[in-house]
Amino acid sequence: MKYDFDLFVIGGGSGGVRAGRVAAQGGAKVALAEEYRMGGTCVIRGCVPKKLMVYASGFSEMMNDAEGFGWTIGKRDFDWGRFIAKQDAELDRLEGLYRKGLSGNDVTIFDTRATIKDGHTVELASGGAVTAKTILVATGGRPFVPDFKGAEYVKTSDDMFLLKSQPKRVLIVGGGYIACEFAGIFNGLGSKVTQFYRGAQILRGFDDEVRGHVAEEMINKGVDLHVGTNVTYIEKTGDGLRVHCTNGSITDVDMVMYATGRVPNTAGLGLENAGIETGRNGEIKVDQYSRTGCDSIYAVGDVTDRMALTPVAIREGMAFVETVFNNNPTSPDHELIATAVFTQPEIGTVGLSEEAARDQTGIEVYVAAFRPMANVLAGRDERMLMKLIVEKSTQKVLGCHIVGPAAGEMIQLAGVAIKMGATKQDFDRTVAVHPTAAEELVTMKEPVR
Repeated sequence: MKYDFDLFVIGGGSGGVRAGRVAAQGGAKVALAEEYRMGGTCVIRGCVPKKLMVYASGFSEMMNDAEGFGWTIGKRDFDWGRFIAKQDAELDRLEGLYRKGLSGNDVTIFDTRATIKDGHTVELASGGAVTAKTILVATGGRPFVPDFKGAEYVKTSDDMFLLKSQPKRVLIVGGGYIACEFAGIFNGLGSKVTQFYRGAQILRGFDDEVRGHVAEEMINKGVDLHVGTNVTYIEKTGDGLRVHCTNGSITDVDMVMYATGRVPNTAGLGLENAGIETGRNGEIKVDQYSRTGCDSIYAVGDVTDRMALTPVAIREGMAFVETVFNNNPTSPDHELIATAVFTQPEIGTVGLSEEAARDQTGIEVYVAAFRPMANVLAGRDERMLMKLIVEKSTQKVLGCHIVGPAAGEMIQLAGVAIKMGATKQDFDRTVAVHPTAAEELVTMKEPVR
């Protein structure tokens, strides 16, 4: 049978765009449909604008630090509108690059919603249908908000980059990395920030010592963090929102942001028309090669709920192209992936937490907690945390956790060593770079437990 395209990609995020562009470079006839903006969650409403906000929010603390080093800092005033205009211009530039990468490789772009009619047919909301030998679903995820009284008044992370003005009183509900990152952002920009999390400690899934350290430092920086606390209902008032809490207290704010998890973006995609099975959260079930239950349809990225990270989606997209178009079956590697969380203080982590490692084998734990040099003259008490988890019998480093300035930059390099199977002795043999914070990674000699 002759098809309109060799590949039709549904979703213009990082995974879908990379797969479509690389397949086209290899000679495939490719089309891609995106219903909103090219670039997906990461470029348009996630990693990139969030990191720009993190940078913006960090200058308040930098100015305080500068005074400790002899600088005289004058009047301070943050202009939300000016920042957002510059941020929007940068997002427009990046979206343009994504489009150029596709069109420059002869990928046909449909700026519309696409759904699955059958294993080889895609229907377009703008009208008509097209056929493809292979379909790739890369529709990403979306924020989840539970159903409760007043839920219509809340905003999600998707909305944060579209705010016309800065809310001065903010309640953030959730304890994951998105909630904690935005708590730091708004706090740094001068808003009064309250954070509720229903669990016992924020950042579930991370190393417990890291979780406690970050929570303590967030509170020290001014975030009013309440664990074991949730919202019962929200009502609108004359000048904002009134939030009623499970502990009986009432909090008046200008904005409530819910960051209570994300779910795969599969609603209404027509997956059932091709016999594609989804999991309890709506995630598309795939095999090791990202193939769904329908042989002609594959899925990559957050929509599969394997590991919701942009670089992982890109790797999955590349593995898909290798498998389908290069006759080289390739399974994406999800092991030992380093990641950064842009909380304030920042987290870098790779490998096992102390708790997970202890459940698997005998371990040694090396910890360094110290005040970085820059904080001394700045008069800041904030401490940095570095931690290595080592398998006792083999001395292989199973995990590395860093909390503090440039943790994300450091963990990328530590991740290379740990991915290669470095031992504690390999770290010990490495001469320290002095004076740096990173030198602590190679100077921890005695385990603390």
